[in-house]
Amino acid sequence: MVATKTQVFTEEPMGRSCDHDALILGLLIGFCVLFQCSATLWDTNALLVVNASKSSTRKMPESLFGVFFEEINHAGAGGLWAELVSNRGFESGGQHSPSIIAPWSIIGDDSMLKVSTDFSSCFKQNPIALRMEVVCDDHGTNICPDGGVGIYNPGHWGMNIEEGKTYNLVFYIRSSGSINVSVSLTDSIGVETLATTNIIASDVSNWTKMETKLEAKGSNPNSRLQLKTDKKGIIWFDQVSLMPTDTYKGHGFRNDLFKMVADMKPGFIRFPGGCFVEGEYLRNAFRWKETVGPWEERPGHFGDVWMYWTEDALGHFEFFQLAEDLGAAPIWVFNNGISHKESVDPSNIMPFVQEALDGIEFARGDPNSTWGSVRAAMGHPKPFDLKYVAIGNEDCWLKNYRANYLQFYAAIQKAYPDIKMISNCDGSNSPLDHPADMYDFHIYANASTVFSMANTFDHTSRVGPKAFVSEYAVTGNDAGSGSLLGALAEAGFLIGVEKNSDVVEMASYAPLFVNTNDRRWMPDAIVFDSSQSYGTPSYWMQHFFKESNGATLLKSTLQSNSSTSLEASAIVYRDTEDDKNYLRVKVVNFGSNTVNLKIMIDGVDANLLDTSGSKTVLSSTNVRDENSFANPNKVTPVKSLLETAGKNMDVVLLPHSLTCFDVLMKSDITQMTSDDKSYVSSMFLPQLFSEFDIFHPRSFCDKSLETLTLFVLTV
Repeated sequence: MVATKTQVFTEEPMGRSCDHDALILGLLIGFCVLFQCSATLWDTNALLVVNASKSSTRKMPESLFGVFFEEINHAGAGGLWAELVSNRGFESGGQHSPSIIAPWSIIGDDSMLKVSTDFSSCFKQNPIALRMEVVCDDHGTNICPDGGVGIYNPGHWGMNIEEGKTYNLVFYIRSSGSINVSVSLTDSIGVETLATTNIIASDVSNWTKMETKLEAKGSNPNSRLQLKTDKKGIIWFDQVSLMPTDTYKGHGFRNDLFKMVADMKPGFIRFPGGCFVEGEYLRNAFRWKETVGPWEERPGHFGDVWMYWTEDALGHFEFFQLAEDLGAAPIWVFNNGISHKESVDPSNIMPFVQEALDGIEFARGDPNSTWGSVRAAMGHPKPFDLKYVAIGNEDCWLKNYRANYLQFYAAIQKAYPDIKMISNCDGSNSPLDHPADMYDFHIYANASTVFSMANTFDHTSRVGPKAFVSEYAVTGNDAGSGSLLGALAEAGFLIGVEKNSDVVEMASYAPLFVNTNDRRWMPDAIVFDSSQSYGTPSYWMQHFFKESNGATLLKSTLQSNSSTSLEASAIVYRDTEDDKNYLRVKVVNFGSNTVNLKIMIDGVDANLLDTSGSKTVLSSTNVRDENSFANPNKVTPVKSLLETAGKNMDVVLLPHSLTCFDVLMKSDITQMTSDDKSYVSSMFLPQLFSEFDIFHPRSFCDKSLETLTLFVLTV
C-alpha cells in the first residue's frame, strides 16, 4: 500500500504534490474548526469509511453462503420430503416377526381382526409386510361394524390435508380371495371423512400394486390415512405411500419448506450430514447405495445418533436433485469408515474408498457407466454438477482418520482431479499435515464468543487450503429456541467471514430444519409442523448475506467509541430481480445503546450514487425475543426508505440490531472511480482517527499544527 501511495505522488509534478498536501492540511484545520463550531459531529458515536476505489475491491466467492441439510429433527422424514405416511414399509421395527408397527394402529378390536408382521414382502431389501386377518364379516354372526375394520396411519404427528388438493396413494396388496378395501383420509379420530374411495379386485393372489388419487373435500392439519374392509379374510399390505401431487416440480419436496430455503439464495448445499453420515455405529450410518433406485426397494435405516427411523426416500439422488432445483452447488459428505464409536483399519478401508468413488460416478458418470446408468434410470441422464466432497464429518481426531483420509484423497484425485476435497481438520491457526483443498471449521458457542470471532480468520495464512465454515450457530441459553441475540452474534461473525473471504470459501448455519414435535437440537433456522412454518431470527439474519455470493467486497474501516459492539462491511452486488447494481453497507450493533453512525463512501464519483435508498433492520424490543407459530413475524426484517443516501450518510443504529443500507449505483463496479488520491484519503482518515480520537474532538483539535503537518507530509 505504501509503495502505491509513493508511486502516485512521485509521478506528479512537485507543485501539484505540494498543493495536494496543503489542501489536506487545510481540510484538517477546517475539520478542527468544524468540530468546535458544530455539535453534529460531537454526537457521532462511530465513523465507517468505505473505500470504493477499484484498487481496493475484491470479488467474493460465488458460493460463499449456503445451507447445510442434515437429517436431524425430522428435517427430511416428515419435513422437506413430502411423504405423509410414516413407516410406510413396516420396516422400522427391524427385520423381525413379530415387530412393532408404530405409528400404525388398528381400527377395531381383537374380536374383529388380528394384525402382525411377517416376511412375505415381494421386495428382497424390505422383507417385512403387514398381515391383517379380518375375522368379522359383512354377514353372519360376527358382523363387522359400519365402515369395517382395519389400520390407520397418522403420519408424522398428523397429515396436513387441504381442501381441493389431490393426493397420490400407492400401496401393494395381496390376498387369497377378492378384496373390497375402503381407503380414506379422515380427521385424527376417524369421524370426519375428507376423501375416500374403494379398491375392489377379484384376484390379488400375487402382490399387486394399487394406485389411486384422493381429492380432499375438506381440510385438517391433523389427519390420518385409513385402510378398512368389512370382508372376512387375510390381506397383506406393504409399501403404503401418500404424497401430495403438488410437490415442487413433482420432485417430492414440500413446497413451503422448499421455498423458504430457495428464498435464501444458497450458493451451495451440504448434505446429508453431519453426524447422520457417521452413525453411532457404522451399521447405522447413511450408506448412499441403499438410498437409490425405486423407493419401494430402499431398505431404510435407523439413525442411531438422532434416534429415529428413515425410509431414505430422501436419498442420494434426491439430494442432488434438491441442489439442482435450488441452483446451489452440491457438497456431498460421505462416510469415511468412521462412526462415533468405530473406525475401519487403514488396511481394510479400500471398500469404503470404492463406495465413495461409486457415489461420485452416480452423480457425474456417463449415463452408460455402471452407476451413471442408475441415475439415468431414475430420470436424470444428464450428470449432476458435483465439484466438492467432504471426507467424513468431525472425525479429525478420531482413530485412523488421517491414514484413511490419505487413501480417499489419492483415489479421488486420480479419478476426478477437478473435485475439491474437504478435510475435517482445522487449518485456521496452523498448516494441515495432509493435502486438502478446504478444511472444515465448526463453531457452536454462546453469543459473546461467536460475535467476538468476527476476526477469527484475520491472521489465517493466505496460502494453502481455504476454510469451509460448514456449521456455525449460537447455542445454549443465549440461543433459546432461536433468539435475536443469537442472530446478531452470528451476523457479526459472518461479517468477519465476508472480510476474510479470500481465505474462507463457504459458510453455512446449522441445523437448517426442525419439526417442532421432535426438537433434537436447538436452535434451528426453520421451524415447521405438518401444515405451517416460520423462520427464526437466525434464518432472517441470513437473508442479509444472500446477495454477497459473487459480490464485490469493498475495503471498510470502522472507528468507534464502542468498537467491541459494532461490526460492519460493504459490498457492491447486482440484484437479479431488477438487474441493477447496489452498494450495500451492513452493520451489527451488538450493544444495548443507540449508535449514531456516519458513513463516508470514498473512491467513487458522487454522481454514480443515487440520492435515496433503502434501509432494512432486524431488531426487536427485547434481545431475547423469538418467533413462534403464534407470532411468526415478531423478529423479522423491516424495510423502509433511506431518504438521504449518497457519499456521506448520517444514520442511526438501534440497540441490538442488524441493519443494511442499500443505495442504487448508476454504473457497475468497473466504472467506479480509481483515483489514487481518493484511495489515499480513504486510507489516511482511519489512520488519523486511530492517532487522534475524533470522539473527543477537543482533544483532537488541541494537537499542534506542527504534528498535523508532519502527519500529512509523512503520508
